[in-house]
Amino acid sequence: MIPRLGLIAVLALAVLPGHADPATPSPLAEAFALIASKPKIDLTHAFGPDTPVWSGFGQARMTPAADPKTHEPYTVAKDGFRATFYEMVGQYGTHVDPPAHFSATGATMDQIPLDDMILPLVVLDDTPFLAADPAHAFSVADLLAWEKLHGRVPKGSFAALRTDMAKDWTANPERFKRDPFPAWSLDVLKLLVEQRGVVAIGHEAMDTDTTKDMVAETYILGSGHFQIEVMDNLDKVPATGAYIVVSWPKVRDGLGFPARAYAVLP
Repeated sequence: MIPRLGLIAVLALAVLPGHADPATPSPLAEAFALIASKPKIDLTHAFGPDTPVWSGFGQARMTPAADPKTHEPYTVAKDGFRATFYEMVGQYGTHVDPPAHFSATGATMDQIPLDDMILPLVVLDDTPFLAADPAHAFSVADLLAWEKLHGRVPKGSFAALRTDMAKDWTANPERFKRDPFPAWSLDVLKLLVEQRGVVAIGHEAMDTDTTKDMVAETYILGSGHFQIEVMDNLDKVPATGAYIVVSWPKVRDGLGFPARAYAVLP
């Protein structure tokens, strides 16, 4: 059993110099065995041409890839393979917003460090407030109340906001696209970044803000932090103790793309 250290710290032990006994599993192998034994929760929606997207972008189109000379679609029967041609905006489905999405000088998605793709995960729960306020902006007071129950948000973590909007993704897509909707307040994001030191945030909605001025999204991306939007299954992840793993294609100078995120449970 390896110690209950941070995930990255545990993996780092494997590169320490020394002469290990070949019969003894390396720290990296032990870390992998531990991680492999833990339950995982997919935090990513499957998407298609008919799934919700901001009206300013429009729906994706997915068509069979075709021979550019004959314009005939490739098929398994005829060609031994098939492929899909995707035409869609980067901010589609569960996706990453790098700082450059809102900042002319911000990091693009290919510049986000690998270490920022594996982080301790905290899930902040906005759902208790939604019966009285369906578009509740998670506040500083809400965060401080959460910390009284679960402890201080740890430095270097990924903070995700649970609103249960994800339940409407396939069950009621029109309701998923509702406006207004529950999301972050600017003040709580400032506290999380400036006083708690979070690396990134995520949420279930297609936007960060409960208002149309987009000050919260402008702040989080403008301050050099990425976010994951349209997350799924946050109701299945504990408030603390899990880790998030998130990745996306390495598009040069990319401004956003569908991402794959999952939680490793404690």
